[in-house]
Amino acid sequence: MEESSSQSNKKKVVVVGGGLVGALNACFFAKRGFDVEVFEIREDIRRAKVVKGRSINLALSHRGRQALKHVGMEEKIVSQGIPMHARMIHSLSGKQSPIPYGKKGQFILSVDRANLNKELLTAAEKYPNTKLNFERKLQDLSPETGLMTFARSDGSHEEIKADLIVGCDGAFSAVRKQFLRRSRFNYSQTYIPHGYMELTMPPINGEFAMKPNYLHIWPRNTFMMIALPNLDKTFTCTLFMPFDEFEKITTGDEVIEFFQNYFPDAIPLIGADALKRDYFRLPGQAMVSVKCSPYHIGDKCVLMGDAAHAVVPFYGQGMNAGFEDCIVFEEVMAQFNEDFSAVLPEYTRVRVPDDHAIADLAMYNYIEMRAHVNSKWFLFRKHIDNLLHFLMPKTIIPLYTMVTFTRTRYHEAVERWHWQDKVINRGLLFSATGAVLGGSYLLIKNHSHINKLIVPAEKMWDRLVALWTPSAPALI
Repeated sequence: MEESSSQSNKKKVVVVGGGLVGALNACFFAKRGFDVEVFEIREDIRRAKVVKGRSINLALSHRGRQALKHVGMEEKIVSQGIPMHARMIHSLSGKQSPIPYGKKGQFILSVDRANLNKELLTAAEKYPNTKLNFERKLQDLSPETGLMTFARSDGSHEEIKADLIVGCDGAFSAVRKQFLRRSRFNYSQTYIPHGYMELTMPPINGEFAMKPNYLHIWPRNTFMMIALPNLDKTFTCTLFMPFDEFEKITTGDEVIEFFQNYFPDAIPLIGADALKRDYFRLPGQAMVSVKCSPYHIGDKCVLMGDAAHAVVPFYGQGMNAGFEDCIVFEEVMAQFNEDFSAVLPEYTRVRVPDDHAIADLAMYNYIEMRAHVNSKWFLFRKHIDNLLHFLMPKTIIPLYTMVTFTRTRYHEAVERWHWQDKVINRGLLFSATGAVLGGSYLLIKNHSHINKLIVPAEKMWDRLVALWTPSAPALI
């Protein structure tokens, strides 16, 4: 890859964390001409026999693709993903109902986390001004001087000094610990009462066991299971459920009984023996949501990705938001001519409200995925929203479309969604009221049918009153 010319050729950037956002950030900074070093606590996953860490399949959408495009990686990564054009809802009876993500041609991509990380590390390493360091644990750093101390796997230590430290070391960030020692740093973390467990649905006769171009969802009100396709013709199934429900199941027979009650169509596809074995391979894993502010200290230290805003996975935007961080920082650098004393506070000002907005949407969206998709009213409203978007594409844009298929700022998308929701609900209210009054007039003219009006009118009014509560956002 070509190294661009820049006035910042001699400035050194240290990226702490070689995961998805850290590796992509290395590409961004190297492309701009900085001297870049990446320090990762794990071994090089490209050479590891077992890749440690989370393995929830990722849903790559527009924001993430735009970041990959900036460093010439979009086409390659897209070719290694599987398009998902719609959600496929599995009812308890086994009936399958698709809900398209957007207009024809719009889709999200199922991508493999480990493979994507490997590709990004390889891309970063191709820049002559980038160096990757593995099995290096951050021991200490000074945000004022840019001096850092790392521990090697052999017990020795090394010091390195940087003009900019970029913390991309995940939800339990060591870089962020320095922020916690400062006054006026806001921080919160929330564990949801639900955990997740992954199961594998193998191919059948060498082909996918289900239709591959969908994100399959089994919504069961208080919990759910989803399945995303993989290139090897398997599906990664993820069961999301309250921890106390996981703990109630202690034997293989209880696993099968549970699946017979709630996911009967999945048993022959996953396999009863595999279910009994894999359910107990690992306990339910926790999910945390992290918010903090500001994202920077002075002009030498900044947080990005999960280190700044870990989100639960229910809007499919965790990786996409982290990748968009890279673009936003790049845009701010261009605006302020790489003057970090101006870039870092502006990045905080611009990015914090957006990351907080997507964190809230992701937390709320779990209710949507596991419960509301079973509602006929939800499906009706979705059809109304899509119809209005078709008729007035610039005026009415569904929230999911804004979040997933545009780079509309997250907090602006939420504000616009609330406004649209109010307008649409009032329109439905007036239309329904007109229909009720018109029906009333006709029935009143016929006195013998007056009693037929009362009960339907009461039910209609209850529904209309409920409309004034904003509806939930669309699911992943």
